[in-house]
Amino acid sequence: MELKAIVMDIDGTLLNKEKIISTRTKNKLIEAQKKGIKIVLASGRPTQGMLPLARELEMDTYEGFLISYNGSQVYDVKTKEILFNQAISINLTNELLNHLTNFEVVCMVDQDEYMLVNDAFFDIKSEGPAGYMNIVHYEARGGNFKVCEVDDFSKGIKKPVNKILVAGNPDYLQKHHQAMSAPFKKSITAAFSAPFYYEFTNQGIDKARALDEILLKLGISKEAIISFGDGQNDRSIIDYAGIGVAMGNAVPEILELADEVTASNCEDGIARFLDQYF
Repeated sequence: MELKAIVMDIDGTLLNKEKIISTRTKNKLIEAQKKGIKIVLASGRPTQGMLPLARELEMDTYEGFLISYNGSQVYDVKTKEILFNQAISINLTNELLNHLTNFEVVCMVDQDEYMLVNDAFFDIKSEGPAGYMNIVHYEARGGNFKVCEVDDFSKGIKKPVNKILVAGNPDYLQKHHQAMSAPFKKSITAAFSAPFYYEFTNQGIDKARALDEILLKLGISKEAIISFGDGQNDRSIIDYAGIGVAMGNAVPEILELADEVTASNCEDGIARFLDQYF
């Protein structure tokens, strides 16, 4: 195949366990761009939380693209244009957040420079990201947000929401996630991005849907794409691409679905797989 685009999840895929891009992987992806291959980062993260990584990979020079909020927004790093945006309406957001008060979870919603939460000190009672006070601290720092704790989300939400992030104990989420999403199946999309994260976006939104917005602009066929992922919310890009590659650390569902399996995110899995192409 003639490789024209590389699509990657971030956490558990591009980043190693220290939450950094290894030197080998970074150099390989910059080399790809010098050869005219487009780079697309596709994550559940907010756009502003992805920009530092995009600049590190020089995507602002070579016109890379960001698929953020699990696919509800597409951003051109070079032109700084939002190419696609499909958010959850204010009314539906408030309805869903009110429903989620029935569960032992913390909800996180960004509004401009703030991340609104219902409990800034929520403990997921499970091993979370190392080096942070709790899961809210981790998300706020990763997205470069200030934290605003609210008793009533409806008083803080002033514009449509790209994603509602729910964090909780993994066992609890496995037991209750269907009840969380059941009343809204016709209006929202829900998916796990990690054992302790369950995420809500607008109906029909996923990372592959957003990829269409980029491919139409670039004239790149699905067959010319390699996608890398590790989590359940990467399913659509693994299935979509000409070659879908699961990281060695991927969840069983993605390992089974993928066309190929590479080394883990801590073993330069992306770079090692791309070595066979350039």
